[in-house]
Order: sequence, then C-alpha cells, then structure tokens
Amino acid sequence: MDTREVRVGNVIIGGSSPLAFIAGPCVIEDEDTVLRNAAKLKQYSETLGIPIIFKSSYDKANRTAVNSFRGPGIKEGLAILSKVRNETGLPVISDVHSIDEAEEAAHVLDILQIPAFLCRQTDLIIAAAGTGRPVNVKKGQFLAPLDAKNIIDKVCSTGNNDVMLTERGVTFGYNNLVVDMRSIPIMRNFGFPVVYDATHSVQLPGGQGSCSGGQREFIETLARAAVSAGCDAVFMEVHEAPDRAPCDGPNMLQLDRFAVLAQRLMELHRLIKGWQ
Repeated sequence: MDTREVRVGNVIIGGSSPLAFIAGPCVIEDEDTVLRNAAKLKQYSETLGIPIIFKSSYDKANRTAVNSFRGPGIKEGLAILSKVRNETGLPVISDVHSIDEAEEAAHVLDILQIPAFLCRQTDLIIAAAGTGRPVNVKKGQFLAPLDAKNIIDKVCSTGNNDVMLTERGVTFGYNNLVVDMRSIPIMRNFGFPVVYDATHSVQLPGGQGSCSGGQREFIETLARAAVSAGCDAVFMEVHEAPDRAPCDGPNMLQLDRFAVLAQRLMELHRLIKGWQ
C-alpha cells in the first residue's frame, strides 16, 4: 500500500515517490564542517537525482557521559542550519527536545524530529505538531511497532497530518539493538510514511563505557533489508571522517560511500514498488 505523502521542502516522502534520504553529520561540530558536508550532499542530490534532507543536531541531549560533546546549542546551531538551507537549498531537520524549543526551531527547520527516548512525551509531540511543520518521530528502543499508532494520533490531534515514523532498532539485551523488519509494514499500515534509521540501528549503546560503539559494516545490509520491507525513506548519519567525529563515529557512514549506497537503495526501492 502507498502511504500519505509528506512534503519536506522540495522532497516528498511516501506515496508513490522515489526513496528519499535524511543524511548529514550526527552533531553540528562547527560551521565549516557542516557546510562542507552539506555541499557534498547537495552535489550528490543534483548530479545523481537523490532526494536529500540534511540532518545535523544542534544539541545531542542524550549522551552517554556528562562530558560528551553535545553541539553548539539551539541558537548557534539553528543559525548554521539556516546557512545550510540558504546555501544548498536542501531542506533541514534537527532534534527538538523540549516544548520551549519547538517554535524557535520551526522558524528554521523544514521538519522537526522527536528523539527516540522522547517519543512518548505527549506535550512535546503536540508542541512540535502545533508549529505546522512536518514531524518525524523516532520510535523508541522500548516501543512495540503497534504502539506507535498512539504517536500518530497525538500528532494528528493538532490538525497536522504531516507525520512520519522512524524505525531505529529495539533494545536487545545490554549494549545492543536488533531491528525487527516486521515493524516497517506494521507501521506503514497506519497510512503514514516510515523511515528506516540505518546508522543508529547498528549502534551499540554505551558499548564503549563512556560512549556508544557501533558496527558500521552492517549499515548497507540492514538498509537493503529495510528497503525490501517497504520503507519510504532511509536515515543515515554520514561524515567525511567518521573516526574523527565527536559523536556516533563508530556507527556513521563514510560520506563518499553515501552516494553509492543511496543509488543502490533507490534502484531496489523501484524494484519493490514494481511488485506491488
């Protein structure tokens, strides 16, 4: 079945649209790094026809250790994302953590993202949806896919029907996640687009003691499986030098690998759509 179409800037997710991508560095390190990575993604988008929404967090509030790098904060971070939007034309998305942030973020972001650990926070979801911007809610690592229908209902209660759900794996014992691909068709049956988070799904939360580990060698395998299962978009945190990144390096994809993988996944998506 086709899902509702959600328009994010010049990118359409869902319906009969091509596979779309949410991509960018995990966290805003500095303006130069973000603009450089965004320019490369824009090049891929233009030359290869890849629909891309640029993602980077102005604040990584959920970090393993108290001294972990979190980003520049909302004011500086939104200013940088505004530059990305103006200079590349790519739509932008970032995490919103509190009710107070929602309205300010909506002045810059084309779509607001609710982090996985906050996916049950009713007031936050309603505040984000109340801005009128599309909302992407990441399904918590603790939540069954059928329970995600309540998230949809919370967003739509505001009159905003532009909502997507993201599958990012479920807690499986200590320091490990597993992806149940059944969750993609289950959540798509609600009638709204489903995104697959191919990089956080290979994260090993807290796996290195004071920070999370990851198994980036499985990104492509799981992404192919998710596209085969019918997802409408793929979320991938990418970086020009993941091993030097201050956040989520072990589970981020090398930037120059993104274009190759994205084209393969778009081809697979067209094939799967042709079977329906």
